[in-house]
Amino acid sequence: MALTLEKEQQRINCQKVSPTWGIPSLLDDVRDGLLQSPRKLPAKYFYDDHGSQLFDKICDTQEYYPTRTEDALLETAASDIIELCKPKHVVELGSGTSRKTRRLLTACEKHDCQVKYWPFDVCEEIVREASENLVDEYQWLDINGLVGDYNAGLEHLPHLEGNSLYVFLGGTIGNFEHEAGVSFLSDLRKTMSSDDMLLMGADRVKDEDVLNAAYNDKEGVTAAFNLNLLNVLNREIEADFDSEKFKHHAFFNQDESQIEMHLIATEPQTVKLSALEEEINFEKGDSILTEISRKFTFSTLRSMLEEAGFRLDEHFSPDNNYFSLVLASPV
Repeated sequence: MALTLEKEQQRINCQKVSPTWGIPSLLDDVRDGLLQSPRKLPAKYFYDDHGSQLFDKICDTQEYYPTRTEDALLETAASDIIELCKPKHVVELGSGTSRKTRRLLTACEKHDCQVKYWPFDVCEEIVREASENLVDEYQWLDINGLVGDYNAGLEHLPHLEGNSLYVFLGGTIGNFEHEAGVSFLSDLRKTMSSDDMLLMGADRVKDEDVLNAAYNDKEGVTAAFNLNLLNVLNREIEADFDSEKFKHHAFFNQDESQIEMHLIATEPQTVKLSALEEEINFEKGDSILTEISRKFTFSTLRSMLEEAGFRLDEHFSPDNNYFSLVLASPV
């Protein structure tokens, strides 16, 4: 048993990816977001340990269709994707637990395509844990974990010999405003060779009732996930938010074609931010924007890729057009 574990660990390497540019700290984002009008914070601060557990529960709620829809798409399309790309490497940005990546690795196994897998995530513990599970499942697989923040630039990603499939799943591209999304994809394009390809998931515009329900589940898991952000602020910047005095509010903004998640003050209050020696005064109804999730049509999705320097080669979508997987090439 010990020898088997040692052999598995030898198939896992992990390295840091240096940032291309500095990224704001939580204190910086609080100064630029919470202390300004309108108030907002980046969604990345949702994901402390408890927030990550809550998000996993969100993915299992009846109303939250994106995760299971994308997974079902991957299950049916993975074989075609791997046959088209025939990659030597699979590089996944924001890999997390690599749950859906198994669809691609199983397809690689089917086509005798022994890729190297490069999961890229901000949390080394998650990268290592996911890697250990994968090498146990796929006896042929070697993994080179990458630890860093893709929002800090991709210039220092390793140069890989042979063609690569870059993977960006979960509809995460929708968390970027348009210009930031194009900038991120353009940065990725610069790191890719002409033989590489991008596989990206994107959520689609659909009936507003479906969209609104997905972010307002009956069990209240998304509400707890949103409100947990206040606990993060209390812990990390010595704030004294009372989560009982805020409520979760999420809705589809049709003009911007995006879901917006807010925390709404339910009564007048003053919140101390001790680490900044600041206070914030809230009136009843005042809002903090905590996340956007843009929704795309086929046209806006293709246009964004083209603006970033990609050509859309293949498009996979279910019959109801709830979600898209796109395979794109650098031009």
